[in-house]
Parts: sequence; structure tokens; C-alpha cells
Amino acid sequence: MRNLRNLGHWFQQGPEGSTAPCVCTWDSSNSDVICAYGPSESDTLVTLQRWTPDPDGYPGKAAQIASWDVPCPSPDVSCDRILEIRYFPDNSSTCIVFAGGDIVIVRESPLPEQEKLEILGSVDAGISAASWSPDEELLVILTNAATLLYMSRELEGITDTILTKDDLKASKHVSVGWGKAETQFRGKGVKALRDPTMPENVDQGLHSPHDDGSSRISWRGDGAYVAVNSLQASNRRVIRIYSREGVLDGVTEPVDFLEPGLSWRPAGNLIASVQRLHDHIDIIFFERNGLRHGQFSPRLSADELKIRASTIELKWNQDSTILAVCLSDSIQLWVMGNYHYYLKQEIFHNTHQLSESFTSFSSFCWHSEHPLLFSIGHRGYTQKSEYGWHVASGTNIQPFDNGITSVIDGKTLKITPSKLSNVPPPMSLIEIDLPDNAVDVAYYDLPTDADSSILLAVLDSTNLSVYSWDLKKTPLAQPTLLHTSKIRTLMTFNGSPAYTLIRQVSFLSRTILSLLVDAKDVDGTFVVAIGIEEHGLSPVANKLVPHIREALSCSTNTVSSSILWLSQGQVVESFSTLSLESSDAHITLNSPLQLPPNIQSLVIRNDSKQADVPIMTFGLRRNGMLFADKHCIAKDCTSFLVSADHLIFTTSQHLLKFVHLTGISNVEELEVPPDTPEVDERCRAVERGAKLINIIPSISALILQMPRGNLETIYPRALVLPVIRRSIQTGKYKKAFLACRNHRVDMNIIHDHAPEKFLENVSAFIKQVKKVENIDLFLSQLKEEDVSISMYKETLPQIMPLTNGVHAGSDTDHSASAGISKVNRICLAFLSALQPMRSTNLQNIITAYVCQNPPALEDGLEEIANLQANASKEVDRAIEHICFLADVNRLFDTALGMYNLDITLLIAQQSQRDPREYVPFLQKLKEQEPLRMRVDVDNHLRRYVKVLHHLYQLNDFEALKKHMIRHGLYIQSIEIFRYQESHLKEIIQSYAEFLESNSQHKDAGIAYEYLKNYRSAAESYRLAHMWREALSCAALVPFDTEHLHSFATAIADSLVELKDYHSGATIHIDYLQNIETAARLFCKGYHFADATRLLGLHKRQDLLDTVYDTGLAEGQSNITEILAEMKSQLNAQVPRIRELRIKKAEEPLSFYDAGVTGSADVPDNISVAGTNASTVGDTLFTRYTNQTGTVATNATRATSKKRAREEKKRARGKKGSVYEEEYLVNSVRRLIERVNSISEEVQRLTIALMRRGMRERARVVEHAILEVIQLCKEYSPEVFQTLAKDTSQPMATEKPTGGDGVMWDNMEQLQAPKEAPEIKVFEKLSFLGVE
Repeated sequence: MRNLRNLGHWFQQGPEGSTAPCVCTWDSSNSDVICAYGPSESDTLVTLQRWTPDPDGYPGKAAQIASWDVPCPSPDVSCDRILEIRYFPDNSSTCIVFAGGDIVIVRESPLPEQEKLEILGSVDAGISAASWSPDEELLVILTNAATLLYMSRELEGITDTILTKDDLKASKHVSVGWGKAETQFRGKGVKALRDPTMPENVDQGLHSPHDDGSSRISWRGDGAYVAVNSLQASNRRVIRIYSREGVLDGVTEPVDFLEPGLSWRPAGNLIASVQRLHDHIDIIFFERNGLRHGQFSPRLSADELKIRASTIELKWNQDSTILAVCLSDSIQLWVMGNYHYYLKQEIFHNTHQLSESFTSFSSFCWHSEHPLLFSIGHRGYTQKSEYGWHVASGTNIQPFDNGITSVIDGKTLKITPSKLSNVPPPMSLIEIDLPDNAVDVAYYDLPTDADSSILLAVLDSTNLSVYSWDLKKTPLAQPTLLHTSKIRTLMTFNGSPAYTLIRQVSFLSRTILSLLVDAKDVDGTFVVAIGIEEHGLSPVANKLVPHIREALSCSTNTVSSSILWLSQGQVVESFSTLSLESSDAHITLNSPLQLPPNIQSLVIRNDSKQADVPIMTFGLRRNGMLFADKHCIAKDCTSFLVSADHLIFTTSQHLLKFVHLTGISNVEELEVPPDTPEVDERCRAVERGAKLINIIPSISALILQMPRGNLETIYPRALVLPVIRRSIQTGKYKKAFLACRNHRVDMNIIHDHAPEKFLENVSAFIKQVKKVENIDLFLSQLKEEDVSISMYKETLPQIMPLTNGVHAGSDTDHSASAGISKVNRICLAFLSALQPMRSTNLQNIITAYVCQNPPALEDGLEEIANLQANASKEVDRAIEHICFLADVNRLFDTALGMYNLDITLLIAQQSQRDPREYVPFLQKLKEQEPLRMRVDVDNHLRRYVKVLHHLYQLNDFEALKKHMIRHGLYIQSIEIFRYQESHLKEIIQSYAEFLESNSQHKDAGIAYEYLKNYRSAAESYRLAHMWREALSCAALVPFDTEHLHSFATAIADSLVELKDYHSGATIHIDYLQNIETAARLFCKGYHFADATRLLGLHKRQDLLDTVYDTGLAEGQSNITEILAEMKSQLNAQVPRIRELRIKKAEEPLSFYDAGVTGSADVPDNISVAGTNASTVGDTLFTRYTNQTGTVATNATRATSKKRAREEKKRARGKKGSVYEEEYLVNSVRRLIERVNSISEEVQRLTIALMRRGMRERARVVEHAILEVIQLCKEYSPEVFQTLAKDTSQPMATEKPTGGDGVMWDNMEQLQAPKEAPEIKVFEKLSFLGVE
């Protein structure tokens, strides 16, 4: 769908007076043209020049590099000839290969020991063809003796091979004839018996009578293979395929009348050549295996074949998009799309003043880096031309955005209004036959009150035509030709023709056209205004502008002016219609805008509706840099469009991006979205190589063309959502609803964009949408999420209008009443609005009940029950609808829970239940008394609490008690019988037994004590270790002295087992009067002060030596041992933590791969290197867990058994595993907590030791704990440091399951902020001194 538009061309005169042929090449480092003139029949001089254009775009001047004589190598030819020329920027030298056999090197800046001109080699037999490889490392030469030579960059021989007849046996061509007519089924008959893989007519490789016997060489783009087209034994032309090493890879199948033309597509899939038949010429293609692969015709008549097609050369451009077919007097540029070849441009050689006597060209050369830049060598001069891709489309101003796109295909103009009919290329809705090959086309899409048709201006090689096209007619008619004129008659200034090349056409207004014209004998370019009048076309004004590169009618909101861009970045604004009405019609030049140079495509956004909005200019360079005025906003742009609301462009990363223009006052406010299509609606992925073609804002459509040529129409969220928002703001809810439904936009936006306004206009929504099905669709898609904040937030422009005092898409709570969810609020609003329309919208009322959160099924069923009570005919339909919306089994239980057996039966009939089961069940219920029926229903539905109430109403206490015990409903029963003391005690007795059987001894003891059952209460309290309550209840039994003594002894022993020494000692004192045991227990619990007080109180100082001092010794021994273990643990674990962290930082892969290092012996089938094969990329986490970044695939492998096994590994923290560090850190944390817990015990121990005169022992204990505390303070900052997260490699976005989830938890734990535990201060005794 894209056309080629001439951006500029320049001519450079050769040596003065020279008419010698010119062969040119490019200096790719600065785009200079290296031209070699000569030799010719009349002059053997060869002149090498460098053509350097001026930076401002002027042609510049040619500087001579060298000149020398090249004598005729043989009397059989009139002069020598240049076969190959290549410039090497790295050493500023030019290599020229002559047909006579000489290979010449010309150095621009030779070193002192080097010659400026040097013949490095010569082939005695002469050279037939030569070509340098794309990497400029190999030169392949075909000699006249049929020898193929491979030479290095230094022109040293590498290998050679002789072309022989046996080469033709190298390939055995087998074609199965896919897609050919002869392989198709033709019915029963004789032909059906023939081999379908054999064509009816087999070419023999006949020699063309027009063959001049020359040869051609062409390389594949990657330089791995080279094709040689030569004549074999003067009777067959064949193309041989050689590898880079000079090994014959294959030959092409025989083709009759094959000619020398040859060009291998740089992409590598096609080899182009020429076949001349008796009545036409075909450009044919071969695959590398030698088989034919399609063809097309250059569309030449029989007379043109004789005059223009005597020799045909073929040249692919660098990116394989354009095939140049070089005829005798012109060059055709062909583009392939959808397997159809379009003739986009034809460049004639007689367009320059020097070419009137010389109509044939000498050479054609594409630029090696800029795919649309080429040079042409003529006799005596050189031409350079640059083209750009251009989509000839109509306006995108609503409502005139018909999506019109024109495709140039030689003498046919293919037009398709995509809004009316999306016809895939190469077909089109309308085709216009032109008298000559088209050059450019322009539209004027804005109709007037008097004329609703659009205007179409078509510029071909010789004519300018204006068509009128009315798109409102049905059926759609062909465009009507209004006027056509010869270009020569329009370009007559001062009575003489003054043009050489018409480059572009554009509309200034509905009555004025502008042409960009190259002038003859004038160093400049004319902008010519053509008036469209009733009697025809006529020139009205012209202006000379020096070297304009491009002219575009590119305003988004108006086409009343034309903008011309100069190479210096200046913008020229043409005259307006008003100035033409005066007698002195003229064109004024100014430069209101400044742009960077070398802009290829230019679009002006001019909002004529808002005068305060400045003009924005968007331009694209050929290197992919997209500019807004002078600001570069993207560096990888491949195509772009501008609409009233958006700048849209594609990138080389195959992304489509939208930049909002609404509310933007200058280009600095433009916000380009990041490359995150998964989270940002302003960015979305497209097919690789897709280009923008057109935009139709009125239907939110965007048209893209894929690399193979097919079209795709998409409806991006960034275009759809503004339409939906505008519709909501203006109250057009039906339009918004249909847009959401057609484009799969979440319908919650209809409410979330303007919540208060929507709730106020629910009735209007219902009236506009009307259809019951559509209202149900809206209600069924409601959810609590605010999609204007979450899902569609990024597509909003930066400045949005106010809606009911709230910015659309804000996160303000719009709740009409506190505590009501969004879904329920909307459903209630619909129920309120639908009540008057109950007869027509009953289905919507039921839907509004069911769609609430949670579903109000009872309310919906109650609505149906009311219908049934009124004997309505809508009951069956309502039942069917509610069963469609909700789970029928849940509805069955809900209806049964309402005790409405008739509705329950109707729902059961809509389910998959067996009537043999539910009919007897419902029949049995119907036969029972109401309360008994409710008991059975609630038992069936497991609503056991309700059963209690029903049984209470039936006054059946025994059944209630059994039901209570069976289902554990003690609390509910206690609440029911709270005022009936007799039944209440019986229930509490059962409850106490239940608690006792379930080891809830505390609550059981309280229940027994409430019932005055002190013996059972005392036993329950004992089992709960509540010794005070147990002994108090034992006193109330009362127990005898012996029984009480044994009971207290048992309690004391259990407390000692729990290490509650203080409580055990208290029992021994108060109930057992055992002072010695009590003192011993106080010492075990480090309560030495209590022990001395007890011994002193009871005057048992005799126990100080035997009990008290022994307790001190045991306490000192235990504490010293514990502190020594802590010290050794710290000294072992902290260095290990340090070692693990160093290893993880230095060799993360080795750390997570369980010891696989770079120097280790790794099996061949295991890779320890990173890879980008997965969608997210491997991280340290995924390498250990074998994840590929896709959580879904991992989730299917996760099992609970694997997670349990991994949890055990994590808890064990085995040395060498990835869990070791976490285990050690937690171990140190527990150690510090233990130090804090024993510090008080150590303090009591040191005081007791000092009181007994054991100063040295106290000093040892205090020194040990101070040493441990000091180590904890030193190691704590290092151990509990917060590790920085590794943001260089992304982790999975969701937590995996199974064993991988354990690894996830481990890494999250390591990377989470770690708060170091507090280390308590130990108060030292002053008697022990300070160290």
C-alpha cells in the first residue's frame, strides 16, 4: 500500500567536454559518489572523480582523484570497458576491474612508499565479469577463458575453477509442481494418467538470439554464495551457484531464451534473471537449488521491446524491497507485495538537459546502507536520486475519514476506501487506468455544501489529471475524470517549456494544485500552482525555491495550505486561496518552523478549531529517528501517523505506540510510553516488520501492512477508549455499550469513567440500550474493580475534562452509600429503574438480583414465587433464565431453604437430577407438618442451628439434646435455654464432658465449677496446670489430709517437669511443708534470694552448705557451659555466613547450581551459561528451580509432596545447600534471644555467688556472658544486613507452587529487610571490677 515518492535528485557534470560512459560506486562512510568516466571509442582517458554534495543539499562539486590512459586491449573491440568498481573507505582506495584484464588500485591518500595508481594484477585472457563480496573480502572474476578466479582483498589468488559442461550435471532438479495448473485434477481422461510432477512443456535451455554473450556475477547478501550467469558452449545460458570456498553448489534448471541479467536478492531467497520470449520479456526468479520460483512481466509492448529492452540489467536494493529493472532509456522500480509485483516508479534518462543526445545509461548502483538512495551513470554526467516511502491516503478528519488509500502500479491506480470495503491487495475496490505510468497522487477529502465529492489528482509521466469521486452513491461508481492536461502545456513559462521532472503533486485548496518541478537551465526547483477551473487546468503562479527536498499537503485538520520542507530544515508556506484572487498572484516564502535536516517524511498537526494550540511538526529520518519539532522522541521508528488525538508510530522492536496529543500545548509535554505492552494500553505488540498505512478515527480502526504485503485492520484500545469516554460524557450510552461489546472492552468502564453520572442516568441507559439481552450482558460483566484506574488508566490523556466534579478515571471513592459495594450499588439502581417496566424487563430484574455480590438468589426466587402466586405465564421463562445465570444445584438448595416446594420442583426439573430421587423426597416433605418439614429440610441442607430452633419450637428437648451432641452445638443451645435453668445445667454438663474429652481442661474445669462439681473441676484444673484453681477446688470437695497431700504432690511434680520451679517450691512450702525440697527448687530456678529467705524464715541455716551452696555450684556449671556453647556457635556460624555471601556475590551461578563452577568438569549435556531462550530470561532463581520464566508451566509440575520435601530441606539447612544461609541467620537470631533470656538468671547467679563469698566464681560467670554479649554486638550488623535485590535479572511475576515455592520463600527471606534483634544491657556488679 506504500508508494515511492521522489525526495530529491541531483546531477553532476563529468570532465569538461567528456561524453564517455560513467561507472559509479558509493563511499558508504559519507555517501559520496565515486565516478569513473571512460574509456570511450574516441578517448582512452579514464578520469576518477569524487562527487561530494554540499551539506545544505546543493549538488556540490566533483573533485578529480586521478586520470590515466587505458589503451584498447584487443583489435576486436573499440575500447576497453569498466566491469567493476568498488571503493574501500578504510584505506581510501578504489579498485577498478577492466574487461581487458587489468585490475587497478587508485589511492586517494597514498603513503610515501605507495603509488597513487597501481596495476595489481592482469588476466591475459581478459575478464568477462567481476564482483566483490558484500564484506569486501573476496573478488570473484570470470575470465574469457571460462575460468572462475577467487582473489583476496590484497588481490592474491585463493582458488580457481573451470566452467565445464559437466557442471550441468551437478543438480538433479525435481519439482513436484506445487500450485501449478498441470498438477491440478482435471477429471477422468488420458491426461489424468500422466505424471503430474512433469510439466507439459519442458524448457531445453535454448539460446536467445538477442544474447550478447556477456556474463554477470552476483553475491548473496551474506556473502556465503555467489551466482554466475554465463553462456555455456555458445548454445545454452546457465546460472551456476558457487560457495564462498569456490565449490560448485548447483546450477539452474534449463530455461529457454535466458539472458545475462542477474541479481541475487540480499535476503537470499531469490535469484532474479531475464527471459526474452518472442512476444514479451519476463523477469524470472530461481531458488538457490536452481528451481524456478515465479516471474513477472515489465509490461512492455512489442514496439517497446525492440527499442527499450535491447539490454536489461537487474539490481536489488540493500533491504531486498525494490528490484530495479534497467532498460535502455529508463529504470523501473518494482516492489513485491502479496506475491504481486507493483511498478512504483519509472525514471527516464532524458529528464536532464545533457541527456537529449544520449538516451542510454552506463551503470546503476544502490547505496549499501541507505536502501532508497541510488546513483546512475550516464555518458558525460552522473545522476543521484533519493526516494522515500509514502502512503497516498485521504484525510483522517472526522467524519470524512473514509480510509482512502491509493496504490500505484504502473499505468493502474488502485484505490480502496477501507471504511467502506476492506479489499486485500493486490486487489482493490476501484482501479483507474492511466495513459502513462503514475508518479504521484493527492486527495482533497473535505467536501463543500455545493459539492460532496472528493477530488483526486493523479500525476503520471506525461499528464496531470483531476478526478471527482462521490462516495455516497450506491453502488459505488468509478471516479469521474474532470480535467486532464499534458504537463508540457502546463509548464510553459514565458512561452517555452521549462520543466525536466515533475516530482510531486499536492492540493492547496479545492481549486488549487501545487506541483514540485525540477527546472531546466535553472539551479533550483519550481513550486507551480495549477488552477482547477471549469474549462480545464491552467498555471496561475510559480516560485523558484533552491533545492526543495519534499512537498507535502499534510495538515491533519485542514488541507487549505501546502508545506514545503527544505534541506536546511526550513519550512516554506505556500500562498493561500485568498491571495490568488488578487491580480498579483504570487507565492511567498517564510520559515515559521525549524526541523533537523534529512527528514524523509513530514506531517504537520494544525488544530484549526483551537487557535491557542500551536502547530506541531513531526518528521522521520531514514535512520529511524522520529522528531517532534526539534525534539527527538524515538530512535527506532519505522512508520508513523498523526491524527487529531494521537501520534502513532511503530518501532523496530515490533511495537505500536500511541502518544496522546489531547491537551498538549508544546512538544515537551509529549509522553512516549515505555516498551511494556503487557501493562500499558498505549503500547502493543504487532507482527514483525508491520508498517502503518492509515487510520480511521471514526471507527477506531488502524490499518497496518505486513512485510509480505497483506493488510490487517486492528482496533487498538488507545483509539477505542477515547470514543467510549466521549460517548459516556455526552450521555450516548448505547454507542459506548456497542463499542465495548464489539471491541471486547470491559463494560465496567461505562460506570467507572463517570460513576455518579451513570447512577443518575440508569433509566437513560436502559432506554437507549433497549434490548433485554444487552442489559443482561452489561449486568453480568460487573465486577468490583475500578477499571478506569487499573485496566485503562494509561490510555487517558494527561488532562481530562471534569465529569460531575470528578476527573474521569480518578481513584476517588464514588460510593453512594457507605458499606455498599460497587456491583450491588449498580444492581440496586437497575432494580429501582426496572420496577415500572416489570412486564417487559422481568428478565433483567432477575439478572440484577443474581449478579449481586453475593448473589441475591432468595430475592430472585421470591420474585418468581410472586409470579407463581399471581398465576403468571412468565414463571417457566423466569425459572429457565435464573437457572441459566446461576448454578442450578445452588438454586435448588436455596429454594428448598425457602421452604417453597413448588419453586424447588420447578428448578429441579431444569437440572440434571434424577426425578426418581427428588420427586419422592419433595413428596415426603410436603406430607409433613410445617415445623417437622423445616427440620428435615434444614437437616438436609446442613443448617443445623436452624434445626435447633425448630426443635425448640416443637418442645422436643430429647431430640434437641441428641442433635446438639451430634453436631457440637453447645454454645447455641446454651443461648437458647439461658433462662431455663434445669435444661441449661443439663446442657452445660454435656458441654463439660465434651470439653474434657477433647482435652480442653481449662474450659472443662470452669464448666464443672459452674455446676458445683468441685472434684471434677479440681482434676480438670490439675490437667490444665492451673494449680491455684485446682487446690482451691480440692479444698471445697473437701479432700482429706492424705488425699490432699498426694494431690498437691502430683501438682508440684508436674510443675517441676514444666520447669516452673518457683510454683513447685510454693506448693512444697504451703501444702507439703517440705522446706528442703522447696529451697532446692528455688536454687534450680536461680531464685537464690527466695531460697535464703525461706531458710532464714524457718531457721534452717544448716541447709546452706548442703542445699544452697550445691545449687550455686550446679547453676554456675550450667550457665558456664551454655555460654561456652554460644561463643563457639557464634565463632563458627558467622564466618560461614560471610563465606557464603562472598561466594554468592563472586560466583552466583555456582552458588545456586550447587557447586558447578567454571573450572569444574561439567557434562556435555548440561549448560551453566545464561540463555535468552525463555520469554522472561533465566535468573538465579529460575536456574536453581529449572523455571523458564513461565509460571503456568511450572504450576502443573508442582505437588504438595515436593513442597513438603523441600520444606524439610529448608528447615534442616544442610551445609552446601541454598538454604544454609537462611538457616544460619535464623540460628544466630535465636542465640541472641537466648542470651537476652538468661541474662537475668546470670545476674541473680552472680549476686548469689558474691553473697556467699565466691567472688572468683562470680567473676568467671560475668566475664563469660559479657564476652558473648560483645560478640553478639560485633556480629549483629554483619549478620542482619539487608541484601540489595538483584534488579538486573527479572524474577517471575507470580509466586510458584510446590517445591519451587519454598525456594521463592527462601530468596524473599534473604532479600527482605532484616531487623537485628535487640541485645539487652547486662548490669555488672561493681564489686567485680571493670575489665
